[in-house]
Amino acid sequence: MLGFNRITIKKSERALLLRNGDFEQLLGAGKHWVFSGLDKVQLERFALTQPAFEHELTDYFLAQEPALVEREFVHVSLGETEVGLRLEDGVLVQILPPATRKLYWRGLRAQRVDVIDVASDARLPAELVSKLQSVALRPRAVAGLDGVLLVQVPEFHVGVLTLQGQMQELLAPGNHGFWRFNRQVAVTCVDLRSQIAEVSGQEILTRDKVGLRLNMSAVWHFTDVRQAMAQMPKPADHVYREPQFGLRAAVGEQTLDALLENKSAIDQTVLAQVRERLQGTGIALESVGVKDIILPGEMKTILAQVVEAEKSAQANVIRRREETAATRSLLNTAKVMEGNPVALRMKELETLERVAERIDKISVIGGLDQVLNGLVTLRPNAP
Repeated sequence: MLGFNRITIKKSERALLLRNGDFEQLLGAGKHWVFSGLDKVQLERFALTQPAFEHELTDYFLAQEPALVEREFVHVSLGETEVGLRLEDGVLVQILPPATRKLYWRGLRAQRVDVIDVASDARLPAELVSKLQSVALRPRAVAGLDGVLLVQVPEFHVGVLTLQGQMQELLAPGNHGFWRFNRQVAVTCVDLRSQIAEVSGQEILTRDKVGLRLNMSAVWHFTDVRQAMAQMPKPADHVYREPQFGLRAAVGEQTLDALLENKSAIDQTVLAQVRERLQGTGIALESVGVKDIILPGEMKTILAQVVEAEKSAQANVIRRREETAATRSLLNTAKVMEGNPVALRMKELETLERVAERIDKISVIGGLDQVLNGLVTLRPNAP
């Protein structure tokens, strides 16, 4: 339609006026009259609540409209080693990667971009680390956090910092941050406290070809983290394997009877062997202990029969020993009474007392002497 058209732009908006596809002007808040004539007129509106100006005209504005850019936008142009911290009204809202070229609308919020050169130092400033660690408590998250690595090293741990695949330093407990732009950075947290390696379900043959299943625990700790990480990609797996090898060697050179009689010998053998193999690795073995020795079902039955036979034989030996001792005591008593009538009479009285204890009622006729003579008759020795 030919003629003038009235266009109203809100205070929270800006608009691009395009004529026949080319930029003509930027319209601010207010009422505007636009003559269309025979041209194709387009109007693109932008809400200032979305401050980033994402449009194909960005490069054109930067090259051909410097005055417009200065008046309407905050211009960001970062180098290959520079990172931008974008703040709205003084609050960090975005981390911009290197080589960023962007425009942000001026208007509702004050826009500011702080530039940091990250070429020489991979560490984030301590103040920035503190801000980023508290982001979770804010209603609005910071954009671009994938460009930083935030690490919290717990107490009793150290962090192993690796840059470009090379180990750099050990990080003390606390919060740390590193730039990921233009570099590969990683941090591995290592526990410095004593740790337990459980070696379970090991099937091993003894020297006399009896299959056993053993469970063992090993307690270890780091003595030099840098040395351990330099030699072993996974120190915990290495510590788990070494007691396995030591356990097989200790059990394989002993018989089943020797193992059952002295289980602590296994611990001593494994401890000595593993400690020797771990020398110079930055890891120290504190102790090892066999928790269980599990026998096959048929071997349990055989051992139960052996134990039963041994205990039965021991009981027979004890019974024979007691019988022999009792017989010897009776013989000694008989020899004493043979030449001593008084001792014999005392034995008679002792016997009478035991007999009387089993009788409910006794009637005595003729006096006690008659009872004694009637119960016990002394005969002279045969000629």
